[in-house]
Amino acid sequence: MSALERLGPGVRVWPGAVNSVVAEDGQGGALLIDTGLDESHARKLLRAVEAAGLQPTAILNTHSHADHHGGNAFVLKRFPGLPVYAPPLEAAIINHPLLEPLGLFGASPPPELRTKFLLAPASPAQGIGPGPQTLGGVELELLPVPGHAAEMYALRLGEVLYAADALFGPEALNKHPLTFCADSAAQKASAASLRDLEDVRVVLPGHGAPTADLPALVGANLAAYERTTAAVLATVQEAPGSVDDLLARVSRRLGVQTGSPAAVVLNRAVVSAHLAELLAQGQAACAVEDHRLVFRVRP
Repeated sequence: MSALERLGPGVRVWPGAVNSVVAEDGQGGALLIDTGLDESHARKLLRAVEAAGLQPTAILNTHSHADHHGGNAFVLKRFPGLPVYAPPLEAAIINHPLLEPLGLFGASPPPELRTKFLLAPASPAQGIGPGPQTLGGVELELLPVPGHAAEMYALRLGEVLYAADALFGPEALNKHPLTFCADSAAQKASAASLRDLEDVRVVLPGHGAPTADLPALVGANLAAYERTTAAVLATVQEAPGSVDDLLARVSRRLGVQTGSPAAVVLNRAVVSAHLAELLAQGQAACAVEDHRLVFRVRP
């Protein structure tokens, strides 16, 4: 079994497909931040926490995507009554996880969209606002970084910044050219807002390895997000189309491999977000044509 990796005084990480942060309260307790996709991740996380001589005091989910709160149910089975915190809108989804695939599909989702990647077990999260907070005996600062999700928090623990999914490691950016977002303009603004934070010694993205170079990580993410916007715009400039038309063409342009229904609805949301940004900028327009919503270059 791997041990927790130290990021800073009282701050450790259980690395995985999703990083889970463990923040110590100085009295043998620990705040668990993002519990991973499922029971397998959460079980390994708890083993590492217990091997470090710590016991969970609370859970904080930075946002409501299933890969960040899917492990809550197993943790709560082991530690009943443990408080769970999240941004207010995200807490509603964590309490009612069907809202995630329902929103992505636009109707009651079929079984193919009710997998653990889109539909985590429910857990009783309570909404909490941004700013300095004490959660599970741990002092931290919650920084609003919407865009990847409707609401999301990055957080500061002393000189450690856990960026959650406001920033991704280079490998994740290369693997997923259509980086998920609900609002691409907000996604870019949130990433940029982290660049000039002072006294950050180490930054940990939600997916990827820790680094000491915050400006470089922000720059890599902004460049990736802008590439997606440019690809969507270039595709609209080639020929108008519906979101699904454009999704297929953008995917081919970026070399995206789409292997599941979940990937389709996730990537469709990304293209929709960037189209909304282009509409707001006046670079694209939409109209109803033959019962379809069609996007084209603004004349």
